[in-house]
Parts: sequence; C-alpha cells; structure tokens
Amino acid sequence: MRIVNTGGRLGLVLDDGVVDVATASGGRFGPGVQAVYEQWARFRAWAAEVDPRVASRPLDETTLGAPAPQPRQVFAIGLNYLDHAEESAMETPSDGMVVFTKFPSSVAGPVSEIEVPPGSVDFEAELVVVIGARAYQVAAENAWDYVAGLTVGQDVSERELQLRPPTPQFNLGKSFPGFAPIGPQLVTPDAFENPDDVEISCSLNGVEMQRARTKIMIFPVAQIISRLSAVLPLLPGDVIFTGTPSGIGWARDPKVLLKPGDELVTTIENIGSMRNRFVPQAAA
Repeated sequence: MRIVNTGGRLGLVLDDGVVDVATASGGRFGPGVQAVYEQWARFRAWAAEVDPRVASRPLDETTLGAPAPQPRQVFAIGLNYLDHAEESAMETPSDGMVVFTKFPSSVAGPVSEIEVPPGSVDFEAELVVVIGARAYQVAAENAWDYVAGLTVGQDVSERELQLRPPTPQFNLGKSFPGFAPIGPQLVTPDAFENPDDVEISCSLNGVEMQRARTKIMIFPVAQIISRLSAVLPLLPGDVIFTGTPSGIGWARDPKVLLKPGDELVTTIENIGSMRNRFVPQAAA
C-alpha cells in the first residue's frame, strides 16, 4: 500500500492515480494525513478493500507534502553506515546507537524549497521510518509490526552550528525550517521484496553524490526501533531518520556545500524521488 499527502489531504495511491481517502471512505477517515496513523490498523483494513475501479485522479507531484507532516517526535540515527563513520573520521558506536533529534518544525515535503541559512549546509540521504502503532519496550523480532511504512528523507545539516566547540549543537544544527524533507510517498513494508535492503542515492545539480544499499546499516530498522523503545514510547506517526551512507559534502575535499540555486534529488528504490531546491534565506 502507498499513501501520499496531496495538498494537505490524505490520498491512497492506486495503479491509475490517487484516491481521496475522506471522500472514498464516506468520512470514515478524515482528510488530514497525520491523524491516520492513530488508526493505522483500521485504515489498512479499509484500504485493502478499496475497489481499484473507484474514481481516482492523476497524481500531481507538484502538490505533494510530507507523508507524516506533524510528527510528535523525530528521531535520527548517526554514524549508522561504516563508510560514513570512516569518512567523518569518527569511531563507529560499539555499545549503543548515536541518537539525536530533528525538531518537528523542520519537517517539509518532497518538492519544497529550503532556505539556506548562514554557515555550512550539507546533505544526507536517508531511509525514513514512520511508526504506525505505539511501541514501548519492543523486541527486535517484533519491531516491524509497529512500522506504518518507509519513505525518503534528507537530514539537511548546518555543520558549523552542529559541530560548534566546545558544546556541539546537533539538534539545532539539523532543525532549521525545511531541514527534514520527507516523501514523496509512504510505502508499507509488505510492498518491498526486502524492506531491509533497498537502494538509496542522491544527486546534486545532476551529479551523483551518494549511492548505497540499506542492508549495510550497522543498526537495521528493527534494532533501531527496539533500542529507542527500550527508553521511551514511539508514538503513531513518529518519524525516524535511519542514518546516511558515505558521500556527504562536508567530508569531501574540497567540501561540497549547499547554496541557493542548488537542486538536490534524493531517491530510494520502490519509493520514489524527492526534488528539493535551495533558496536564499528570507530577510527577518
């Protein structure tokens, strides 16, 4: 199953287009996207019975928003690919994951324009998990049962603030407006041949910067959910950025940093592509 946010309304993607969920369900489910995660099991059961001949409209990609636009919690995992840890000259975690947050106000859609603040703005292509049921103290072998679906993400980062000595500010450096674009759609785990092994890539102005497969993550999705939920509940609609592979701009020589006019295309196999443009920061 695949869902989208089309102009702020929840859509169910079918072969020939997208169905407006509120209309097709007769109001059983509202038009809002974030609210559907609170009743994810009921929604999935309804969606499985939708007649594919139901009236649909073509999918207009220019109207797409984030498939989880207002999460209560946004988690991110650092150094989750060995090659990224090596290019960052940092040791891989030996006894626990590196966890930080991106504040929810940074969430944006897959075709959004992102303002470039002062500093050194970098890109990080990531697989993003959206939670579909409250998960607390979940065993890894059961963790996928709590996943609503997967989508594409960019962990955009302002490195100077993020790494500022003597007290780095990871959360702030990664939470400027628009620094957490996700989309273009949410795809349920059963729609993948293997949701633990999908190709991820990104290109900047048409030049490939990153390409890898998620099977090489140090902490796969199930372990991430288990370890996070051992500490606190994961709530329906929460978002988890699972880490980036090598190829980030900050680690290159010379560095490749994002600037106004740049276009960043981020793609994950069987999900699709985001196309984000960077613009000057508006005057205060």
